[in-house]
Amino acid sequence: MAGLKRIERCIAEYIIGNYGNVAEIGVGENLDAAVLIRDAGIPVFCTDLRNLPPVPGLKIVKDDIFSPDISLYRRVDLMYSIRPHEEMIPPLIRVAKEVDCDLLVYHLGFECCGDGGELIECGVVLHRYHRGQNPSKSVF
Repeated sequence: MAGLKRIERCIAEYIIGNYGNVAEIGVGENLDAAVLIRDAGIPVFCTDLRNLPPVPGLKIVKDDIFSPDISLYRRVDLMYSIRPHEEMIPPLIRVAKEVDCDLLVYHLGFECCGDGGELIECGVVLHRYHRGQNPSKSVF
C-alpha cells in the first residue's frame, strides 16, 4: 500500500507545481492525489461512474467519460486519470481536445495509447496525451 501512496504523492506534487484548476477522471475509491491537490489550495474535482461517498472539501461528480457533461470540464487546465481502463483513453483525449486542456495519465504497468504521448518523469512516468493551447486558463 505504501507504494501506491508514493505514486499518488508524486502525481499530486507534479500537478500542484504546474496547474491551477484540475479534474481527476475515474477516481474510484482512490482519492489520495485529489486530497493532496485540494490541501495545496488547487481547485480540484473528481468524477466517477458511480455515486461515491462525500469527502469533506472535495467535489465528486457522477459523470461518464464516454458520454460526458462537457460543461464540467470547460474551466480546467488539466484532466488527469490514475490507472484508467485502457478503453477510457480515447474519450479522455477527445474531451481534453474539446475543452482545450492538458491530459495526464498514469498507466498501470506498461500500458499506453497510440504513441504514448509525451512522457513526463516526476518520480513516476506520466503520459501527456494532449497539451492545451490556451495558457490563459492556467493559474500560476
